[in-house]
Amino acid sequence: MRLILDTNVFVSGVFFAGPPLRILDAWRDGRIELLASPEILEEYAEVGDRLRARYPGVDLTPVLAMVVRKATLVHAPPLGKQVCADPDDDKFLACALAGRCRRILSGDKHLLEVSGFRRIKVLRPREFVDAHLRA
Repeated sequence: MRLILDTNVFVSGVFFAGPPLRILDAWRDGRIELLASPEILEEYAEVGDRLRARYPGVDLTPVLAMVVRKATLVHAPPLGKQVCADPDDDKFLACALAGRCRRILSGDKHLLEVSGFRRIKVLRPREFVDAHLRA
């Protein structure tokens, strides 16, 4: 199963327990395939830099390096017109379209509002875990 993780899910999975961590564990164990575009990786890195500046000792670099090595990287052309109320979120939809991915995991209200756009489902992490990662 192919997935795209919004930045909030990715960061939560790195630093906290719960559904985002279970999703990253499933990816690490090869049970799901994570897709990302250069634009998504750039956003992950920017958030990591902000967290490191604010909280000394917090470092996403090792996990980002693993994402670059193990995730399926997709060249995702821009959508052409804005879909999400927050245009920064369109990169996740563009990646899904380019990578033929039908699921984005996010807690972001702007992405959740456009669930169904071109048959792409935007799910909260808990919804995904309950439906697909039950033990």
